[in-house]
Amino acid sequence: MIYFLGDTHGKFQHVIEAVERDRPDAIVFLGDIQARQPLDVELASIAEMTEVWFIHGNHDTDSDAGYANLFESQFAGRNLHGRIAEIAGLRVAGLGGVFRGQVWMPPAHWKYESPADFIACSGSRNVWKGGLPRKHRSTIFPSDCFGLLEQQADILVTHEAPSAHPHGFGLIDELARSLGVQQAFHGHHHDRRDYRLQAQRLGFAAFGVGYRGITDQTGRVIRSGDFDGAPPMA
Repeated sequence: MIYFLGDTHGKFQHVIEAVERDRPDAIVFLGDIQARQPLDVELASIAEMTEVWFIHGNHDTDSDAGYANLFESQFAGRNLHGRIAEIAGLRVAGLGGVFRGQVWMPPAHWKYESPADFIACSGSRNVWKGGLPRKHRSTIFPSDCFGLLEQQADILVTHEAPSAHPHGFGLIDELARSLGVQQAFHGHHHDRRDYRLQAQRLGFAAFGVGYRGITDQTGRVIRSGDFDGAPPMA
């Protein structure tokens, strides 16, 4: 069984308690993790109980320390962004980060196809640690999606939402259908909406996992998000 984890924003006790209680085969963070110390240290007590995987969110590049605690932790190799991995017998594809107008805001055409294009056009003033500015390390580039095309997966995990969400993107729908997934899970919006009536239109079952919520691979809520049931945001 895989557990999908909504935005934790630096709090992990509910994750630790769920893993200790249920022993899922794997957990997958859906971004905005914001670990306050290296993620492997945050999760040291459960590291031998489950596999830890993640995609990043926009807030995971807010600070140098937050970036290092995720991308330079011992779990750095478990980043699903832009790739597919076999987890608990299922092929899981990942797309972390968010769309930003400076680079790409679908359905508009992109301004920069890849990080290399952005750096080449913006100059050395925008280079951080030899590459993209820290902020844009959580920006989705078209090249991040290209690596997933013409592949097959069972599940897609994203930080951005599909079009079933009022602030979602049709491009996420297209990516999910291209991959042939049966299910897609997202974080970012801190809410859990009922997408069941849109499943036929989407072509897959979509699930939003709420703020510090936990949902399993069947869509069953293991822990309600802190804001689940609150009036929908505009």
